[in-house]
Amino acid sequence: MILQSLYNYYQVLLNDPPEGVEIAEPGYSNAPVSYALNLSNEGELLDIIPLSIPVQQGKKMVERPKRMNVPEQVKRSVNVAANFLCDNAAYVLGLTGKEAKDPAYAQKRFEAFRELNVEILKKTNSSSARAVMAFLQKHDPQTASQHPVVARHLEGLLEGGNLIFQVQGKSVLDDPEIRRVWEEIRTGQQANEMQCLVSGQKEPVARLHPDIKGVPGAQTKGASLVSFNLDAFTSYGKEQGTNSPVSQRAASGYGVALNFLLSRQNPNQPIFLGDTAVVYWADAPDNRYAQAFYSFLKPEFQQEQEESETEEAKGKRKRAKEVEKQMGEVAESVRQGKAIDLAELRKQVENELDKSTRFYVLGLAPNASRLAVRFFLTEPFGVFAERIMQHYDDLQIEKEYANQPTYLSPYRILAECVSPKVTQRDDEVKKSWSLLGGAFMRSILTGAPYPEGLYAAMLNRIRHDSDETNEKGKTRSVKINYIRAAYIKAHLIRKYRRGGNNPYQEALQMSLNDSYTHPAYVLGRLFAVLEKAQREAIGQNINATIKDRYFTSACASPASVFPTLLRLAHHWTTKAEYGGVSDRKIQDLLDMLEAKAFPPRLSLDEQGVFVLGYYHQRAAFYAKKNNGEEATQ
Repeated sequence: MILQSLYNYYQVLLNDPPEGVEIAEPGYSNAPVSYALNLSNEGELLDIIPLSIPVQQGKKMVERPKRMNVPEQVKRSVNVAANFLCDNAAYVLGLTGKEAKDPAYAQKRFEAFRELNVEILKKTNSSSARAVMAFLQKHDPQTASQHPVVARHLEGLLEGGNLIFQVQGKSVLDDPEIRRVWEEIRTGQQANEMQCLVSGQKEPVARLHPDIKGVPGAQTKGASLVSFNLDAFTSYGKEQGTNSPVSQRAASGYGVALNFLLSRQNPNQPIFLGDTAVVYWADAPDNRYAQAFYSFLKPEFQQEQEESETEEAKGKRKRAKEVEKQMGEVAESVRQGKAIDLAELRKQVENELDKSTRFYVLGLAPNASRLAVRFFLTEPFGVFAERIMQHYDDLQIEKEYANQPTYLSPYRILAECVSPKVTQRDDEVKKSWSLLGGAFMRSILTGAPYPEGLYAAMLNRIRHDSDETNEKGKTRSVKINYIRAAYIKAHLIRKYRRGGNNPYQEALQMSLNDSYTHPAYVLGRLFAVLEKAQREAIGQNINATIKDRYFTSACASPASVFPTLLRLAHHWTTKAEYGGVSDRKIQDLLDMLEAKAFPPRLSLDEQGVFVLGYYHQRAAFYAKKNNGEEATQ
């Protein structure tokens, strides 16, 4: 199903490629090319032409190799295997910096390249082919670095980029005679003919499947989606690709499609969560489906990317906007860092797009030399849109500050599972996100409950983190903040939704529920009142508040902590100017406890309710304060 869907998308790309993107035809692949060797008709090296192009990366311009359609490249690891008319300097010129380990390293590769290319080119009747053969037959790798043309570009050539050939300034790859011979040879290669699992037709089967590049953590040369290299993976004496017969045509097509989805050429970039790369596409050439999907899942797209665009890029984007319909305009506002209106976006999906269009979401993760499929989901586009909207609805909760984002992306939520003291490059982040990212995304797109591991990780961070105080003495909520509270609320909603009986429904509200008497919720509110009483009595400059010292214990085993806190509260309310107000509030909450006693322990779900009670009560304090300030103005 995955290969068939990718191959169908390849056909869509081939018939209607994105602007400025070359989609490789069967027998070819799209590869980065750094230099062109310009030859004379006699095969003399006239010049080496850099083909790198400037690309905007962040706030600076960088040089990147030009992507071109070249004859399909072979798979290799440590083996010597040459490509046709496009390869690196070790194969094309016999130049490498690895001679210290193997003196014959470059020589063996050049000879393999020369043998393959001469064997194919001598079957053509082309002046360009004769020029390339003459160059290869005369070229001496031992003296290559001394050639004045090569010497000028030696440093760049040794970096490992691909090289192609030109004859008198014209690319050899465009020669129709050479292309004809290459296509005949490729289709005539000896291969087992079997029924293709993708097309259902009897065709030559691909022995090796294409390398897929762009998945973080996988091998840089690329990793296979389908491969067999051990006896345990084979059946009935079959070898390699014959275990899952996919035709050469289909294998090449799905490889081109998947590499495009993971590449920088794709206008709808993959979404990376932990070790999972999420790609997505529709069974239609209309780019607005993928554009809207990306906008749903990345509502707080980095504004600095918008600011770093060149004037030319801004002009192109502006012209593109003019031909977009309303759905495209909504998605563009997201790219500028503006909040999206889910109701409006839902309306545009219903009015401007066909909700029945089949949409695909594929999550890939590295697994040694292969790729692991975290999930593969396919539904009508409207179903995915509704499920993502439900995700945002479940997360809705009162904010701590007005400038906080209304819609919390999966990335923001996963970031809260990691200590703020580590960077995203640390192993702890990768370890924490490795499985949670894919599982979380899958739950969003299927409407299933969120993974319990993510809930446990969130509570674990609440137990271990502390609030931070900046140089001005202002406290930033880290331990219990807007994102963590929103996720806990959403997690408990989704956990009990399918059962139809949520015991904590009254706590899972946008803001404070004064009438809810569940002990966990009441005790969370009580803790917030006690913390406020402490601050009013001692002031803001406290080395360690009761939240730093007692919150974890109070949340897990209230009976062991609250009697101590109430004894301390008596001193705080006596000392504070308005301690009587806090005293009455404490007594009112104690009266709400059903058994008039503190429970010895709380379950994980009840600990989440405790956190929500604390968050709601604290937010209510700030809301009253803000309302009072506005009233006096």
